[in-house]
Amino acid sequence: MKIDPALRSAAWQAQSLLVGYPDETLHRNLHLLGAVAVALPPPVGDPVARFLAHVQRSSLFELAADYVATFDHRKRFSPYLTYFAYGDTRKRGVALLRFKQAYQAAGLQLSEEELPDHLSVVLEFAASGHAETGVRLLTEHRAGLELMRRGLHETGSPWADVLDSVIATLPALAGREEDAITRLIAEGPPEESVGLAPFTPPQYLPDPAMPQQRRNHVARQPG
Repeated sequence: MKIDPALRSAAWQAQSLLVGYPDETLHRNLHLLGAVAVALPPPVGDPVARFLAHVQRSSLFELAADYVATFDHRKRFSPYLTYFAYGDTRKRGVALLRFKQAYQAAGLQLSEEELPDHLSVVLEFAASGHAETGVRLLTEHRAGLELMRRGLHETGSPWADVLDSVIATLPALAGREEDAITRLIAEGPPEESVGLAPFTPPQYLPDPAMPQQRRNHVARQPG
């Protein structure tokens, strides 16, 4: 859908926080996030408002436990965008490098503890004045986003609302993207059982034991 660029950036910033690991930053910003949701067009803002209502009804411990159970223990909901297109294969390492190069070309440097394809990181990058590149990265992995969104709805996850809001900021699905989604649903991400380790460093693979890395951080200016 068409949306004012400033409002779209505000939406991405809010979504980045909401799809990151829940911590005190989320609770401290509830009032601001609520104001952003009201200012956004309904297809983008209403899902954010619904998720914020869930946050207000939940303790931070409950949110964190639900987040880990949803995103860290189910590859189907992996927040690492390259996983859906490349699975645990050699090609995934190259795809991750493309994310890093996009950030570097924009004059930004990702902190060492962050993974470049985490949805929270990509959204915050897009919100920080790099909308064109951010949209390109998101739409290149649209099939994975859509698969995640549909799966979250099927399981009744509150994070389905956040994905609804993200999708509403992107161009409408094209025919080839619908085909890619259908294939991904039928076949799942690619698999490769041999020779993987030298090509894809372990820090780039989803790690359910490291939820602290899901906190939202922008790619920061070097120095």
